[in-house]
Amino acid sequence: MRFLLAPLVAWTIAQAAKVILTSVRQRRINVRVLAETGGMPSSHSAIVMGLTTAVGKYSGLNSAAFAIALIFTFVVMYDAAGRLRELLGHTPFEVLVGAVIGLAVGLIV
Repeated sequence: MRFLLAPLVAWTIAQAAKVILTSVRQRRINVRVLAETGGMPSSHSAIVMGLTTAVGKYSGLNSAAFAIALIFTFVVMYDAAGRLRELLGHTPFEVLVGAVIGLAVGLIV
C-alpha cells in the first residue's frame, strides 16, 4: 500500500485542484472537468511522479523498480505535453505543475 498511497493522493489533489481552478475561472461549480482531458494541473503527471517518488523513497534510487518507474514517468509526461498534446490537451506548464504535486506528495507521504 505504501507504493500506492502517494500516487493516489497526488492524483486526488490534482483532480481537486482542477475542479477548484476551473470553477473559480468560470464562477460556477464545474465537476464535469473531471471527465475531460487536459487542464491544470496534469493528473497524469501527478500520479506517475507520485509513484516514481514513492518507489525511489522505499526501494532506493539505485533499484531497478525506480529506473522503470522513472522511464515510465518521462514517457507519460513527454506524451502529455508533447506528442499527444492534441489529444490530452496539456501545456508543458500544466505537466510541470502536476509533476511538482506528485513529487511533493511522494516526499511527504
